[in-house]
Amino acid sequence: MRLSTKVAINTLVQIISKGLATVLGLAAVAIITRELGQNGFGEYTTIITFLSFFGIVADLGLTLVTIQIISQPEINQEKALGNLLALRLVSAVFFLGLAPIAVLFFPYAAEVKTGVAITSFSFLFIALNQILVAIFQKNLRMDKVSIAEVASRLVLLFGIIITARNDYGLNGILVATVASSLVSFLLHFFFSRRFARIRLQFDMDYWKMIIKKSWPLAITIALNLIYLKSDTLFLSFIPRPSEIGIIAEVGIYGAAYKVIDVLITIPFMFAGIVLPILAKRWAENNKKSFFSILQKSFDAMIAVALPIAVGTQFVAVDVMRVIAGPEFSDSGPILRVLIWAGTAIFLGNMFAHAIIALEKQKEIIKAYVFVAVSSLVGYLVFIPLFSYYGAAWITIYSEFAIALASYLVIWKNTRFRPDFTVLFKTLIACAIMSTSILFLKKFQVNDLVLTIAIAATVYAFSLYSLKVLTRKEVMELLNKA
Repeated sequence: MRLSTKVAINTLVQIISKGLATVLGLAAVAIITRELGQNGFGEYTTIITFLSFFGIVADLGLTLVTIQIISQPEINQEKALGNLLALRLVSAVFFLGLAPIAVLFFPYAAEVKTGVAITSFSFLFIALNQILVAIFQKNLRMDKVSIAEVASRLVLLFGIIITARNDYGLNGILVATVASSLVSFLLHFFFSRRFARIRLQFDMDYWKMIIKKSWPLAITIALNLIYLKSDTLFLSFIPRPSEIGIIAEVGIYGAAYKVIDVLITIPFMFAGIVLPILAKRWAENNKKSFFSILQKSFDAMIAVALPIAVGTQFVAVDVMRVIAGPEFSDSGPILRVLIWAGTAIFLGNMFAHAIIALEKQKEIIKAYVFVAVSSLVGYLVFIPLFSYYGAAWITIYSEFAIALASYLVIWKNTRFRPDFTVLFKTLIACAIMSTSILFLKKFQVNDLVLTIAIAATVYAFSLYSLKVLTRKEVMELLNKA
């Protein structure tokens, strides 16, 4: 099978499975929010956010560096994977083991502290999974990852349904989360045996080599964590006037953020596919092809992100009512704001991955330091004044700042200048789409599914009329492999 065909199939399978996994994930969120309410979902969000700090620090940059290492010519793949998995296991056990101790020093309810101890096992399995995923990326068999993801989402949904029916509460949902992550890890490990026999290896010299490659990524990921997750963490304990309670506000904010978390899987999935191709083209000194792939990837992200952001301004409240329930209607206005942070992630993600392809990770560290520090100051100043709106606007600032900084690193090293033709055409298409939504509202068409379907159809037709990302261009991008 031709490589381009494998890439196309690989992409198609991921899109289909990601769509199914997204539906299952949203169904799980719908049950969780209705089962726990604002306060309970706030506790759930606090637990996941708190553990995210320890989980991401435990990453040590290994997730992204693994594909680089095992893709090297003549590499001993089994030795590399054995040492990478062992290093990941040690780092995950150490840092995640600190989480149940550290949470004792925070002003959280007992339910949150118990929940951190339970859910730390879920993050352990996720950490181990991330090493195994690189095997499937290298061999263009992400269908295996897709099967594992869908299976784990089914386990999660089934576990949450049982919890809701038997009134097991927050702890029942967290146990279902652990079971879901365990199933995902077991399936990843089982599928990986077709490509490599992995045994834990503790070669200290090899570990030093790995850490030498990964430490710049580890620092940028840790700094990324500070500005990406500090909003929710600070919301959970910074004192401020609140009519409904601080944890309930975290629940309202967290529900809107869940929608963003679902959406941003799209750019990360896409970048994961394109990254090996970009790295290969740059290594071959094929700058023309590198620029072409990066431009078309940027265009694709614009064409997807902007209509979502614009459309959300009209349907945010209805979306939150459908996903999280009427109790979370207040999440709608927050979603209108946060969606622009998601847009920044869409637009900046390809540049961030292109930096990895160039192996220029060290050059972005200063930008991450600046954005992390300035964001922390912003959260400390604006959360007490404006609660979750202050957190949302600082999050937007941080994401756009990192997107710009990532582009500047790319420009410095390649002199790549994006063409904004597709951006202008997409804005026109979004304006036409917005007009169609206003037209529906004028005639009191309030059905959310119908509104989204009509808006999407109008937008797609507008793109076709404006000749944005034609079928030929999409196939050309895939055939660049």
